[in-house]
Amino acid sequence: MSEPVQLIPGNSLITKTPEEGRQLAVKMSRLIIKITQPDPAVREKLRPVYAEDAAMLLAVGQVVATEFATIAAANNYWR
Repeated sequence: MSEPVQLIPGNSLITKTPEEGRQLAVKMSRLIIKITQPDPAVREKLRPVYAEDAAMLLAVGQVVATEFATIAAANNYWR
């Protein structure tokens, strides 16, 4: 059985800057894909499908935006 994936790297949403927060949001979004489809060969096979689909790419952006909103709230970026 594979090692469990840590969905929140470093076990904290607190970041030094909004840029680090955005990078964390991207990483967390990628980890959710890894958990949803744990087989790397299948993920690789599917990559060309979503790379050519504008709706899927927009969906990816929405997932990152949602993760970033959570991180921003934890860091009080909107003060």
